Amino acid sequence: MSSTQERICRHLRSTALTLNMEKKKCYVCGKTPLSKDEIGITKKLIDKKTTTFYCLSCLAEYLEVTEDELLAKIEEFKNEGCVLFR
Repeated sequence: MSSTQERICRHLRSTALTLNMEKKKCYVCGKTPLSKDEIGITKKLIDKKTTTFYCLSCLAEYLEVTEDELLAKIEEFKNEGCVLFR
């Protein structure tokens, strides 16, 4: 594949991921769009293949933890290099 084709493929994948992320909304309160961290933490703590997503405050309530605890876990996962938080 030529470098131009590779750049086009990368752009299309990136655009598809962005569009897909923008369509996600909180299952409980309907907040939209969800941030990539909110999507990532939902996948990490609930199920990698989930189709139900939560905003940070609704996920904290669902898991009976604080939002600060979730934010700390997000930073921990980022520092570990988790692909869900790139």
